[in-house]
This record gives sequence, structure tokens and C-alpha cells, in this order.
Amino acid sequence: MGGEPPLSPPEAAINRLVLWNVDLTLVDVTLVSRDAYADAFRMVTGRPLVKLAPAMGRPDSEIIFETLAVNGVAVEDHHLPRFLDALTVSFADKHRRLAKDGRMMPGAGDALKAVSRLDGVVQSVLTGTIKGNAVHKLGAFRLDKWIDFEVGGYGEEVYPKATLLQVAQGRAKAKYGSAFTAGNTVLIGDSTRDVQAARIGGAGMIAVASGRSTAAELREAGADIVLPDLSNASEVVAAVARLTTLS
Repeated sequence: MGGEPPLSPPEAAINRLVLWNVDLTLVDVTLVSRDAYADAFRMVTGRPLVKLAPAMGRPDSEIIFETLAVNGVAVEDHHLPRFLDALTVSFADKHRRLAKDGRMMPGAGDALKAVSRLDGVVQSVLTGTIKGNAVHKLGAFRLDKWIDFEVGGYGEEVYPKATLLQVAQGRAKAKYGSAFTAGNTVLIGDSTRDVQAARIGGAGMIAVASGRSTAAELREAGADIVLPDLSNASEVVAAVARLTTLS
């Protein structure tokens, strides 16, 4: 009695960073996204949207600029921030439709849960989607509980995706105190743009052929591991473990 309380065991070091692409890797909410873009376009320009620029793994900021251009709008400095704000409002208004009109990609929930059990892992997102909308997309399917959104990279940040990957690594280091490099960072995505980002930015790459890029295209782009989808959770975990080293 009267002695010092026992010391709590130290928390395990966070020294593995897994970054997930969102659209067509974890969820498919294409219909809701298109409607949100149409509403946002009308809010910003006062005109109906005629043509939406294809996503193709690109950030919202890039899609916005091209969409304005192909619809004959002379782009000015105020357009991007106004469009991003409008897209956030429009998407939030439609968030109840996400689970109804969208879908979780096969195996996504089990894969996130299984990867979370790896020693020293933190999971976040590297996505072309703006942050608030990424939270809505994953929250609609209860996938958000596995994600630390603070250390991710998002579509409102006007950087190439490879640079955004390095930004995410820096945020993870600031929060968790470990250095994140190509040796302990993995990107999981479905497009050749994701593969290019991993190769340039410095991360291992697990590509899933669940989007618009074929398995052959993903291999040719330089993915370390190509999976048909996320339906085999143990296969996903083994791939992450193979591509990361604990320091």
C-alpha cells in the first residue's frame, strides 16, 4: 500500500503505413458522385452540366478543371475553391444515397479489418476525393473505423498523387514519430495512376484489378503485387506484410 502504481505497458510503435485508394478499390459510388458533380457545376456556373470529365484515378481538383473546360467555361482563380465547396455541400446532401445507390467493393471490410491486426500498422487513404467526401464514402459502409483520416492525402490538395503520398508519409511521421519510406509504406489501389504514384512517391504497390485498369495493365505499370480484388483477406495481409519491413 502507498507504493507507486504499476507502469502501463508501452504502446506498440506505429511503423507500417497502409494507404488505400477509395473509389473502385474500397467502394463504388459512381452514380452519387456524378449527381453531386452536376449539382456543384450548376451551383458554380448557373448552367447545367453537359459533360463530366472522366475520373481515371485523377484528383477532384483535376476533374473540376477539365470539366469546366470541356463545358466551355473560362477557368478563373475562384472556380476551384468555389467548386470544391459546392461539391462538399452537394455530396453531404446526398450522403444517405451512398449505401443505397453504391456498393462496397468485394472483401473491402474484411481486408481492412485483417490488415488492422498487423503489428505496428496505421491505415489511411490516398485518394483523389476531397477529404469530407472520402469520410462520407467510407462512413456509409462503416469502413471509416479502420482509417486514420488525419494522415491521409486528398483531392483538394493540388499536388500530383506521388507528391501527395509523400505528404501523407510526412503527416504519419509527425503524428506517430516513425519515418515512413518505401520500405514500410504500401499503397493499395486499382489504377495505373496509383501504381505510378507508388513508384515515384516511394511505396510498395498492391494493385487490385477491381477498377478500370486490367491486371495486365497494372503489372506493366510496375505494381509489386496484383490481386483480382480484396475478397481474400489473408492474401491482402500477406501482401502487405511482404512489402513492409519493421524497423
